[in-house]
Amino acid sequence: MDKFQLQRLRDLPIEGVAERLGLQVVRHKCLCPFHDDHHASLSFSPSRNTFRCFACGASGGTIDLAMRCLGKDFLEACRWLGGEDCLGFPSNPNNRSNRSNPSSPSNPNNPSSPSNPSSPSNRNNPSNPSNPSNPSNPSSPSSPFEASRYERYFQHPWLSPAARQFLFQERRLDERVVRWCRLTSWQDRRGVPWLQIPYFDREGRLVGVQNRNLVKGALPRFRFPSGAECSIYNLPVLNLLHPGEALYIAEGCSDCWSLLSAGHKAIAIPSATLLRKKDAEQLSSLSSSLSLTLHMYPDRDAPGERLFLQLQQLLPNLQHHHLPPDCKDFSDYYLRLKVSG
Repeated sequence: MDKFQLQRLRDLPIEGVAERLGLQVVRHKCLCPFHDDHHASLSFSPSRNTFRCFACGASGGTIDLAMRCLGKDFLEACRWLGGEDCLGFPSNPNNRSNRSNPSSPSNPNNPSSPSNPSSPSNRNNPSNPSNPSNPSNPSSPSSPFEASRYERYFQHPWLSPAARQFLFQERRLDERVVRWCRLTSWQDRRGVPWLQIPYFDREGRLVGVQNRNLVKGALPRFRFPSGAECSIYNLPVLNLLHPGEALYIAEGCSDCWSLLSAGHKAIAIPSATLLRKKDAEQLSSLSSSLSLTLHMYPDRDAPGERLFLQLQQLLPNLQHHHLPPDCKDFSDYYLRLKVSG
């Protein structure tokens, strides 16, 4: 790793890195993950690109934050931040994903899509391969992603009461969208409920899994199995597009689900600051090959606007849609439409 690559990592916006690590940044502050914090004592300085906790004294830059949050050493944290494909780190010769081809997901626009079969009401087996006890970088796998260990969970999804509360009561998502996305759930050994989110490539092969903590305010917020490729989300929807049709781009799965539930075809990208080079090239290629009209509701914050400007450089026809002043993202806007409608 040369000095130039290292400086690029240090120049990544600190708040964007924090959000990718699962921290909820509000007005340059968040709960400190390094001690039992209840008053958002971790503060960010965008101008200096640093963090500091005024309670426990933790401080540093982007690499320090990744090292402490993930429990990684310096080099591992650098690879997590940049991704091997993005910054040219040497690749692991054993890094070959074992991908099998599950059946194609059902169309979310088809009201007659079959319901999911039920699975046992509890998946808290300590040997559960979906156990997210060891976080890893979905963009920079250190070992192959073993798709065969996870596919069965998404072939017969099961939603716990906590998952149903989150998806249908809090988010008010269309059940057809939840079936299309094959969302499922489980509990870890401590009884913590998790939502499991599968990532498929355009051909329907499982390439990654994201685990989302359903306990509000709990950390870590997200976990990824080793080798998971969680980059562009909901790629199978591209097979339903016709030339010239509208495609919406969201930041994160939640906004993507809301866009789908609102009747739009949508994909999601993982971060405003950490879009990988190959993901950017794929988006550009899709736009030109299908002559799509591209749309986006950027989050009403600085990272959201930066994401839009970043994508617009790659996708000049990307159209900006403004959210109402009191809606921070499209999920908020969707909930308002559901309540008023």
